[in-house]
Amino acid sequence: MISNKRIIAIIPARSGSKGLPGKNIMPICGKPLVAWSIEQAKQSRYLDTVLVSTDSENIANIAHSYGAETPFLRPIQLATDTATSVETAIHALDFCRVNQGKTFDYLVLLEPTSPLREPQDIDNMLEKLLNNSSEYDALVSIGAVHEHPSIMKKIIGNSMQPFCEGLGSTGRRQDNAPAYFPYGVAYIVSVPVLYELKTFYPPRTTHYEIKRYQCYEIDDIYDFLSVEALMRHEWELI
Repeated sequence: MISNKRIIAIIPARSGSKGLPGKNIMPICGKPLVAWSIEQAKQSRYLDTVLVSTDSENIANIAHSYGAETPFLRPIQLATDTATSVETAIHALDFCRVNQGKTFDYLVLLEPTSPLREPQDIDNMLEKLLNNSSEYDALVSIGAVHEHPSIMKKIIGNSMQPFCEGLGSTGRRQDNAPAYFPYGVAYIVSVPVLYELKTFYPPRTTHYEIKRYQCYEIDDIYDFLSVEALMRHEWELI
């Protein structure tokens, strides 16, 4: 708890990944991938509940063994490629309210495919948002992109055209304003605002910039190998 606000962390970990089957429980530096997010959440001083939402009994058992709550299996319709994180989060909140009598003021979404969190990231993000709650309802982790939109291309027929017509293409990303991408280190949002607007990006959203090495999300085997190498390099894991 922080500022007398009850906070839940939800880690979505469905079983049906196509880009890298079984990725959420693939061993990475000695632990199942989902375990890293659970342990990072458990280290927070402010999180009241750490819950894994999954459609898989196997993932649920593994998550529970690392200290997460797994009070339900996610319905099949919320474990498809088209199901959204917002739907998953609201389902978990509804379950906690109806079946456990628990309500929360803020929700922290931790994507297991973004395990490169530093020890204080979650709490630093919560402190920034709660200390500015009169101005902001949500906070998103972002990282500067190196493949700047000004030099990206699209293909039309056999021709190559600028991807963003309105951006001048100088060939040097340094000549343009920095661009940022939202990474899954954490998305934090006021629960009433999430229910009302059904988004992690309400109009009053602020940011938390992460380091260069943290700007990875595991979608395929190449991402997985890159993140594992970064863990060993940055965290000196054997």
